[in-house]
Amino acid sequence: MHRLWAMRVAALGWCDDVVAQIDRNERVECGVCYRFRICPVGATEGEELTWLRQVRVDFSNPITLDKAVALAGRDTAEMKTNEVTDRFQLGWVGLGLEFGRPGIGARLRDVDKASQRLARLGAHFEAQSPVTMLMEDVKTGKLREDFLDEKCRSGIIEFALPVEKICEGLQALKEIDREVETAFTVDCINVVAPDDSLPVDPILELLGIQRYLDGKTNVGLGAAALHGRD
Repeated sequence: MHRLWAMRVAALGWCDDVVAQIDRNERVECGVCYRFRICPVGATEGEELTWLRQVRVDFSNPITLDKAVALAGRDTAEMKTNEVTDRFQLGWVGLGLEFGRPGIGARLRDVDKASQRLARLGAHFEAQSPVTMLMEDVKTGKLREDFLDEKCRSGIIEFALPVEKICEGLQALKEIDREVETAFTVDCINVVAPDDSLPVDPILELLGIQRYLDGKTNVGLGAAALHGRD
């Protein structure tokens, strides 16, 4: 993959011998500038990336296949198909925390703060999640130390908590919000109860958290038989 290193604006006739340096530490390696040839004179240079740097590409470039899960993007198929695979059962709530947004990004250090806090509450991390695969210890939620300063477009923690732990979990997220240096969003996934209610609704109301009606809803499309069920 590639990164931008310098742009010679002298080619545009603005001035002579001026080089625009790009802060390599802040680059997330999404590839947008290079792929869409943002520079009008094509004055960009790229280089092959080493493995540690490559993790930025895996979490930032949407057309890159993650080698571990063979999927493009930063989350897993479970986030899109949980209504078919029965990933989440009554009594459990699935959550997806997306740290960073385009133009903001996130350090994996902030993702690590959240995953460790949630692990102490008994979070069950999705095994096939790219973030989970960076953990040196799934029981503690600790990410490998050598990745913590890497910056990416966004990183998603996928996990499940028992319903009785959700109140503590959301309270912990309020604390994490004051500690991290980026924005993050929270997706709550819960199975509709037999009386058509959502188990998480009274908990959100108690904590004063608004559930947006235009949020994503999975509608149960798919062939359940493909996943080992009749």
